[in-house]
Amino acid sequence: MAYVITQACCNDVSCVEVCPVNCIHPTPDEAPFATTEMLYIDPETCIDCGACVDECPVDAIAADNELTPAQEPYLEINAEYYRRYPIGPDWPELRSRRKIPADLGTLRVAIVGSGPSACYAAQELTTHSAVQVDIFDRLPTPFGLVRAGVAPDHQSTKGVTNVFRSAIGHKNTQCYFNVEVGTHITHDELLAHHHAVLYAVGASSDRRLGVPGEDLAGSFAATEFVAWYNGHPDYADRTFDLSGERAVIIGNGNVALDVARALVMNPDELARTDMAEHAVEALRNSAIQEVVVVGRRGPAQAAYTNPELLALGALEGVDVMVDPAEVELDPVSRALVDDPEVEPRIALKVRQVADFAQQSPTPGNKRIVLRYLASPIEITGDDAVNSITLERNELVEVDGRLEARPTGETETLPTGLVLRSIGYRGTAVDGLPFDERRGVLPNQLGRVVDPETGEPMPGVYTAGWIKRGPTGVIGTNKQCSNETVEQILDDFIAGKLPEPVADREKLATLVAERRPEYVDYRGWQQIDKQEKARGSAAGRSRLKFVSVEEMLAASRTGA
Repeated sequence: MAYVITQACCNDVSCVEVCPVNCIHPTPDEAPFATTEMLYIDPETCIDCGACVDECPVDAIAADNELTPAQEPYLEINAEYYRRYPIGPDWPELRSRRKIPADLGTLRVAIVGSGPSACYAAQELTTHSAVQVDIFDRLPTPFGLVRAGVAPDHQSTKGVTNVFRSAIGHKNTQCYFNVEVGTHITHDELLAHHHAVLYAVGASSDRRLGVPGEDLAGSFAATEFVAWYNGHPDYADRTFDLSGERAVIIGNGNVALDVARALVMNPDELARTDMAEHAVEALRNSAIQEVVVVGRRGPAQAAYTNPELLALGALEGVDVMVDPAEVELDPVSRALVDDPEVEPRIALKVRQVADFAQQSPTPGNKRIVLRYLASPIEITGDDAVNSITLERNELVEVDGRLEARPTGETETLPTGLVLRSIGYRGTAVDGLPFDERRGVLPNQLGRVVDPETGEPMPGVYTAGWIKRGPTGVIGTNKQCSNETVEQILDDFIAGKLPEPVADREKLATLVAERRPEYVDYRGWQQIDKQEKARGSAAGRSRLKFVSVEEMLAASRTGA
């Protein structure tokens, strides 16, 4: 028997660290880790010890003789990876953890944000007994996009928060939730109370299409829709017109597929998750029968990952439809798919889409239609969206890469709902430099730099999407954050960080004066406890509070 990594993999690499035979790859030290969709277990090397199963934070690992029908493709996916990348003696060992000399005193670090990159940074920092961490978030609840971005039907993925609890609840960690840096406390004040300030604020805005009609009623960013159905307090009062039979999603990354699933899934299934109650009720009354997901390039270049694509095919009562003509690959893409040196994930994407193209619609089923080689050129309607016009693309090789070029061939699809899902984008942080083109804080390995001099700004760091852009999955942030933590530790050990001029007690006093409504870790525990209790009473995993006022009231229970 061997173990198999399946769809829920978050690339956290906790499994890698406990594997006694080095059979889980790629590791963070290997080049493929930067682009891998998931981790893979070598069936020939696995010794069936089960250490990885116990360590996995999202329950993504199963024995090969216990796979469900939906998980069975992963047996071949894991094996195929090692046919392409056989394990050998030249595979590198994992790096050892950085050590802080015992005589340097206490390192104090403020982390702005509480999403995955922030929590992974706090987790790594608090492995050192001489480090104190203060976490700030403008919302009363932690975990960022794990709470407000991960699809409700991916409850196992949200299990990674069990790992994060150990970081935010650590004895050396203080939490200041419902405190906005720049409003209730300034960047300079954080620097005055800490050796280092690490910004892990994510990428909260979205990219625009730049086409006529984009601002019509019925045209939204998919990020708004996701935040709405996940109960984010900034979006809980939004309304979406679901009275039409077709919705169109522009972009074909994982978020686009998450939204497509939500729009056509059986609401009874969603009602068992932590989806916000207002969203479940709206989807119960939805008239949408078809969701069209539009990508500007071909199936070999699609942005979604194979696990998300495979999950579409497992939806009960939903057909996944593809025009066979759109599966035909251009010569460059075909050569890429057939190249034995290319990671098998690309070929797998193409094969899966080709399988969808052979399927016939089932009477009475809803549909997700995957479209390729098309771009929106106009959204039309008088006061609200009633159609979208797409233009056909062709792929042209330019300087060794493929570009999507418009052909002039157009078609118009009637629809009342258009959701753009073409990427998250970071926003500027007050008082810090910002790379407008990339939407990130300019940095070198996590050290924020002055763009005019190229020199690091003393004591200022970044991690996560605001550091590298919106790439990777949840676990990708672990290595990103650890890299930044290494820079903080190096600078502290080298004496490059100025000593704080105020102590931790003065910080607590300052926050309490400026923001008496702040929520500490115990307050979050009260919110968490009540949400779970409400969910249990309703037969759900969790029933979220969706307003700040409700959250604050819950946080004070038992205080």
